[in-house]
Amino acid sequence: MENNDKNNYVNIHSFESFGTVDGPGIRFVFFMQGCHLKCKYCHNRDTWKVNSGTLYSIDEIFNKIMHYKNYIYPNGGVTASGGEPLLQVKFLINLFKKLKKEKIHTCIDTSGMFRITDDIKELLSLTDLVLLDIKHIDDEKCKKLVGFSNKYELDFARYLSDNGIKMWIRQVLIPGYTDDENDLLRLKAFIESLKTVEKVELLPYHNMGKFKWKDLGLKYELENVQPSTNEDVEHAKKILGI
Repeated sequence: MENNDKNNYVNIHSFESFGTVDGPGIRFVFFMQGCHLKCKYCHNRDTWKVNSGTLYSIDEIFNKIMHYKNYIYPNGGVTASGGEPLLQVKFLINLFKKLKKEKIHTCIDTSGMFRITDDIKELLSLTDLVLLDIKHIDDEKCKKLVGFSNKYELDFARYLSDNGIKMWIRQVLIPGYTDDENDLLRLKAFIESLKTVEKVELLPYHNMGKFKWKDLGLKYELENVQPSTNEDVEHAKKILGI
């Protein structure tokens, strides 16, 4: 397959036709294969391999979306999730160009752990909302939790802010990992430095995806970590002021 052809095909893990949590309104959500992070708490471990899943052409996905246009337009839209959708940025550029012609709201759910390239700038110019997953505000703790520094994702957030691109900040609240009060206060200060944050979401940690690790013959490193309670979430929300 030629490079230009590759940019019009993508490996898909799954679809959600009537999503209500990954952006505003009713949304068509597609989960792309491939992720370069190594999040210890990942509940979609089976999305890490890029060449797994089912191969779809851009037209096949576009036509699927158009089938639901009456439900998602004008108050909902389309969300690209994963995995990590920015690993296949050229495909998303091509798809989002088609969606913008139909005046459909576009959203990306990403870690933002990328250099800001010209391709990413072009994609973000076609993106109405970014769901930005801040893995950890502390750089060393971030490296231990997901295998990468948080430098790129914090720079990514600043780029969105500086260029008027709306974002929702998300963080998974993991007992013993991301719930330290000082870290949450640092996260609050960082969020307050940004100009285009519309919403902050704390996602309670759960271990419902650990069976996927075991099915793949892998060790689930947070085996002994208990899911976040409602009290944990409410306490963290108070610290963040949300």
